[in-house]
Amino acid sequence: MHPLKRLASQTFIYGVPSIAGRFLNYLLTYLYTRVFSTADFGVNSELYAYSGFFAVLLAFGLETGFFRFEKKSDNPNLVFASAFRFLLITSFTFLFLVLAFSKPIAAAMEYQGFEFYIRWFAWILVLDSIGALPFAMLRAQNKAMRFAIIKVIEILLNVGLNIFFLVLCRKAYMEHGNAWLASCYNPAIGVGYIFISNLVASAVKVLLLLPEMKNISTGFDKNLLKQMLRYSLPMVLIGFAGIINEMLDRMSLKYLLPGTPHENLAQLGIYGACYKLSIVMSLFIQAFRYAAEPFFFAHAAKSDSRKVYADVLHFFTIFCVFIFLLVMLFVHYFSLFIGVEFRAGLSVVPILLIANMFLGIYTNLSIWYKLTDRTLSGAAVSISGAVLTIVLLLWLVPKMGYVGAAYATLACYVFMAVVSYFLGAKYFPVPYNVGKVVGYILLGISLYFVQLKMIELGVPANASGIILLAVFLLLVFIFEKKNLQSVRS
Repeated sequence: MHPLKRLASQTFIYGVPSIAGRFLNYLLTYLYTRVFSTADFGVNSELYAYSGFFAVLLAFGLETGFFRFEKKSDNPNLVFASAFRFLLITSFTFLFLVLAFSKPIAAAMEYQGFEFYIRWFAWILVLDSIGALPFAMLRAQNKAMRFAIIKVIEILLNVGLNIFFLVLCRKAYMEHGNAWLASCYNPAIGVGYIFISNLVASAVKVLLLLPEMKNISTGFDKNLLKQMLRYSLPMVLIGFAGIINEMLDRMSLKYLLPGTPHENLAQLGIYGACYKLSIVMSLFIQAFRYAAEPFFFAHAAKSDSRKVYADVLHFFTIFCVFIFLLVMLFVHYFSLFIGVEFRAGLSVVPILLIANMFLGIYTNLSIWYKLTDRTLSGAAVSISGAVLTIVLLLWLVPKMGYVGAAYATLACYVFMAVVSYFLGAKYFPVPYNVGKVVGYILLGISLYFVQLKMIELGVPANASGIILLAVFLLLVFIFEKKNLQSVRS
């Protein structure tokens, strides 16, 4: 099988639960933005933004370290066991500290009286940390189907519990219906029901991954763990910088906007809801990353590896531009997933879609430091991007509001992709077709602006969207006919 076809099939399998989950998340966003106020939804957006930082910290970069070392080791199970035992110790130490200091943490975040939010999130983070390495093992062993099945179960359980609490129980409580259902709902918990659903789903996921965890009995190699941490800890810096770039916009709005805390939370809620409309791009990138990381390491020793890496970026960009056009040409449908009062922020959606596209391009380009063990250099790129994000947020948000936060995210990812390209050309040259990659991005943006002009001239949005998406697909077929034939053969 052609390596691109194998990567595409793996991306599809990993993508099914991601796509299904995010689609169901769209439906949940539809529910959330009708059950909760903009300020309440802002609480949800802020806490999940903070959780991103701790998720990176608790992983210690050992997912990537595991891929690197299990390929070099004669005993992959020992690699897993050494890393997993370390993660168990650090995760439960973190849990103990958060549970012990949940009140002052809640007070510092201005959530007095809602300490249970903090405690629930601590449990979610620890359970997800425990599940990360077993999932990495499934990816390394190409057990994509088992990976997907467990993810789907987690997603369906999470969605089902949200519907149970926020639809069935809430309705019974408000309408004095079924007494048992009504007793399961307490309006004081509010958005906490989102967190309860997540917590239960994460716990079930860990139970389903117990067969993979049996490898912990293989043993513990202290020297091996030290080597893994030397390789992996810079990945924590990269992860932290990535979370700053991805989440700091939502974390900072409450403090950088000029309104009252309640008004700023409302703005954050609008921004957070519209951010979810760009998630179509990020879910594809996530599915791609699940498949691509083990693929890149496994293919590194092959003679055609660098050409394959170039082809991967090429077709990846084409698909990202297709997603951008699909969302923006038909944004009038996608916007129905959020409540009317949240649609004031739709102007940030194209900016965030392009930003996520460049994040995906950076993910492709970042193989240079992973395959040459220059993880510290990779960390420097990510940290530079994080510094740029912070500076731009401080400058743009007070002037432009949440639109400034979107532009800060875009500028950061473009910067990181460009710097990573030039460093890769120096340390791990890959024959990327830069002209075509940039050309497809500009083509997609141009077609979006053409639609705006067509709508101004009275052409219906549906008609213009269908025409322009067909134009894009036709041009791709014309330009890529030979490449597509070589992949099929």
